[in-house]
Amino acid sequence: MAMSLPLIFLQLVLAWLLGAAAMAASQALPGCENRCGNVSIPYPFGTREGCYMDSPFLVTCNKSSNPPILYLTLSTIEVTDIFLWGALRISSWIGYDCYDAQGGPGDEFTTWMNLFRFPISNTRNKFTAVGCDTYAVVNGVQGRKYTTGCLSLCDSIDNVINGSCSGIGCCQTSIPKEVRSFNITFGSYENHTNVWDFNPCSYAFVAEEAAYNFSSLDLANLQNQEKLPVMLDWSVGNETCDEARKNQTSYACKENSECYNFDNGPGYRCNCSKGYEGNPYLSNGCQGNHNF
Repeated sequence: MAMSLPLIFLQLVLAWLLGAAAMAASQALPGCENRCGNVSIPYPFGTREGCYMDSPFLVTCNKSSNPPILYLTLSTIEVTDIFLWGALRISSWIGYDCYDAQGGPGDEFTTWMNLFRFPISNTRNKFTAVGCDTYAVVNGVQGRKYTTGCLSLCDSIDNVINGSCSGIGCCQTSIPKEVRSFNITFGSYENHTNVWDFNPCSYAFVAEEAAYNFSSLDLANLQNQEKLPVMLDWSVGNETCDEARKNQTSYACKENSECYNFDNGPGYRCNCSKGYEGNPYLSNGCQGNHNF
């Protein structure tokens, strides 16, 4: 009897799902945890000794939360995505500096973060300040030492432009390369007394540029947002590809993969060669020659 088309389709879907599951499982070392809640954990990252390449790649899974939360090393920095092409996404708190109607101090929250060996992506993030009587400064001492900031002023909510961070209610500036920490501080010229009815607080944050789009509604309370994503870069080793290849025992790029020098600090990255997919940091982790 001929097999029905719906049954054939179901079998194909099942085979695809099993293949996808096998591919996902192969991203970690055998016997190692490959997922924490909604986050996949590919090698060189791992949750216990023997599962990560070296100590900076330790991640911690807090299973008492629902869903479980993945943290960077032993910190409280939440990891929401790890990408094998050399990036990871974390969740970062938004800083604020508030005043009462008379200009007296109100709630304040200063944001700082030490990112260990992982530099902030200088191409995917911006430092942003929101407010109509606001200047904010971001500085770092890990990796490249730097200080930068921006100024945002306006005297009426009618003057701000939604989607624009050019200095009227919102300002932005770039983060330099090789930055592995940041600390945010605030200042105000009139303690928001002239704009308090629509903007009682200043806000500032380092965040993925694509994740934030300024709105005049943000001047009231940032629409109750507390966190925003930040993209970090990662690499392995401390040398260039040419230097790393001299020691094949420690060289991280495995079969059917290519090595690329890292441009946001020391180290290098591995990618599967053209026609192959998988994890280039695992032995035989890049599979499937499609003859491209």
